[in-house]
Amino acid sequence: MFANFAVPDFFPAAPEIFLLAMTCVILLLDLTVQSPRRTLTFALTQATLLGCALLTLFLFVTRLIASQEYSHIEIIANYTFSNMFIDDGLADFLKLLTYFTVMATLFYSRRYIEDRQAIPRGEYYVLALFATLGMMVMISANHFLTIYLGLELLSLALYATVALNRASATATEAAMKYFVLGALASGMLLYGMSMLYGATHGALEIGAVAEQLRAYQELGSVDKTALVFGLVFIVAGLAFKLGVVPFHMWLPDVYHGAPTSVTLLIAAAPKLAAFAMTVRLLVSGMLDLSADWRAMLMLLAVLSMAVGNIVAIMQTNIKRMLAYSAISHMGFMLLGLAAGVSVAGQQHGLMEAYSASMFYVVTYVLTTLAAFGLMMLLAREGFESDRLDDFKGLNKRSPWFAAMMMILMLSMAGIPFFVGFFAKFAVLRAVVDFGHYWLAIAAVLFSLIGAFYYLRVIKIMYFDEPEADNAAPITAGFFTKTLVSANSLAVAAVGLFPNLLLGICNASLRGVLPKI
Repeated sequence: MFANFAVPDFFPAAPEIFLLAMTCVILLLDLTVQSPRRTLTFALTQATLLGCALLTLFLFVTRLIASQEYSHIEIIANYTFSNMFIDDGLADFLKLLTYFTVMATLFYSRRYIEDRQAIPRGEYYVLALFATLGMMVMISANHFLTIYLGLELLSLALYATVALNRASATATEAAMKYFVLGALASGMLLYGMSMLYGATHGALEIGAVAEQLRAYQELGSVDKTALVFGLVFIVAGLAFKLGVVPFHMWLPDVYHGAPTSVTLLIAAAPKLAAFAMTVRLLVSGMLDLSADWRAMLMLLAVLSMAVGNIVAIMQTNIKRMLAYSAISHMGFMLLGLAAGVSVAGQQHGLMEAYSASMFYVVTYVLTTLAAFGLMMLLAREGFESDRLDDFKGLNKRSPWFAAMMMILMLSMAGIPFFVGFFAKFAVLRAVVDFGHYWLAIAAVLFSLIGAFYYLRVIKIMYFDEPEADNAAPITAGFFTKTLVSANSLAVAAVGLFPNLLLGICNASLRGVLPKI
């Protein structure tokens, strides 16, 4: 029965295996830790993520050397587990970004959760590692089953982290909403995959799905009803994970209800995994159906930019404001994916459009990480620093961190010469190059509307008087202040030299786009 069983190559999945093993070790060791600060748990968690980064770099260098030996122009990709798992340039780059994003998230969160006794610290670190493992599996997934496995691992860990503060009724309510709507979205995604499975005669591997669709395209007379029907459900599931309209209902409530440390865990790194999943499914697997999903993405993008930017103006809580801001930003990111068309001879144009979207999501994660890190820096025991009024007069209290927050707000608004401007410009250039002028005009108009609530934060910090109960000194440690400052300054630095990151994004996607 097992005579034909082939032992898979575990080497391409070494970071995932290492992370799973260390997470189990940390889970058991945390039971013996007596210190309420959980210093050992925190240190082992950070060391584990650093070890994953080193393993991923080692895998990249190994593939680079192999490519040079075989005179490949592109760095080769490694497949394992019956082609269900892929290790390529996109996976390596996004995994490295994921590690360092989660490391920074946990670093920012440490003092925050120490000041809040209701949040169990050990469980928070372990759940963050399980969520990271889910993101890694999603990023390297090359099969419908692997995608769903990674997605559920990530989702279940995030549901639990939202509900960690059992003393907060708001957090519990947010966790329930997240769980119910997340289960609905997962069901829609799974149903769409099952429809494609039937329509492609049993294909589950992304490459096999692409080949089957290409064969249908060559025939020209195939009934695509089942394919498009399944595609609608897949796009709906992806839209929920990205948090775009009309599948955005969970986002503001979860951002607001969850502790700020958990909000950052949800807001930053998972966007990288969701982008990878979207590219794997739509670009690598269903590029021949781009005429169908492109129209859906255009509609989602316009609605998201409209709803996100307009509703954000009315928010008085900065976490809810950033939630609606995230909706608009993800809509902007979708413009790059929607701009490209599957036409022979336009391989370069497609690459520019998709790399612009990747550049946008990477820079958005970098900016969001610093914004929430700054919020936790200003927070203290009994004070969340999540209202807009909490930032009144910040310049008088701390001119340096007011300047850091100003950099972040200007970048999110797309003001030159911060990285947010070049991210928007790269997407708009791709949209215009493919002739979608009305999309570019709509994006610019909604960006102008969005600039209002970002500039309002700057106005509050520099021109309003601080509230009487918000004059306490900033008590964060030196290393936390340094990391927040470096993170904020990186937003400005990448804005001055955007081509380096844009080039890396382009190179990472080079092996993902099918040859047309």
